[in-house]
Amino acid sequence: MSVSLIITTYNRPDALDLVFKSILKQSVSPSEIIVADDGSTNVTKKLIDSYKSKFQVPLRHVWQEDKGFRVARIRNLAIDAAKGDYIISIDGDIVLHKDFVKSHIYFAKKGFFLQGHRALLNPKFTEQVLKNDSIDYLIWDRGISNRKNTIHNLVLAKFFSFKSKKINGLMGGLMSFWKADAMKINGYDEDFIGWGKEDSDFGVRLLNSGLWRRDLRFCAVAFHLDHLKDNRMNTKKFYKKNLSILDSSISNKTVVCKNGIKKL
Repeated sequence: MSVSLIITTYNRPDALDLVFKSILKQSVSPSEIIVADDGSTNVTKKLIDSYKSKFQVPLRHVWQEDKGFRVARIRNLAIDAAKGDYIISIDGDIVLHKDFVKSHIYFAKKGFFLQGHRALLNPKFTEQVLKNDSIDYLIWDRGISNRKNTIHNLVLAKFFSFKSKKINGLMGGLMSFWKADAMKINGYDEDFIGWGKEDSDFGVRLLNSGLWRRDLRFCAVAFHLDHLKDNRMNTKKFYKKNLSILDSSISNKTVVCKNGIKKL
């Protein structure tokens, strides 16, 4: 199966650089890498261009104009552009364990999407990691919370990566799914503007379509770099509206959104 790794980013080239380095160390490479760029400046483009010769797979840059926080739309553009049968979606501040891609491929199964989990780096340790340009010793540092999420053990993963229909804890920046399943629900709902709940809605509609969710435990280890809040998020302004869209998808068991990859 072919795998597209989609990385969502916005003006965080220092973090994206570290993410790229972690991808270069993967034990199993994706078939292609797509940077879903929500309007970054030319600094990010230059970084991406500098890595194209370093990867042995295509590195593509999907960009949209900066008109505020529009993660749903840029993810749709990337999903639509993806050539892989299977899509692994991460945020641009998620540093990957060397077996991250391998773990997602191992557990990929028809009728399921996968939800990953992360270890959180505190601000001081994030600054240290970015300064040292190193990801080799993360698991040992005290600057990490959710330390159980740093454990990689495939035997434990087989026992504890349960399937469910639960809707809490859905994160689009640590998720994988079949492209055909994403197209079936018409991707992300672009009515979500500003931060919040667009990934929950995407996951809920995957569940409403009949899929199971599997939470990856003790594998697909990922480290989340600390960051300042994106000032485009407008949390208070948009959150209430976004929450109402999600509530509607839950109560009405919505599968296909109208304002998605295709405009219905």
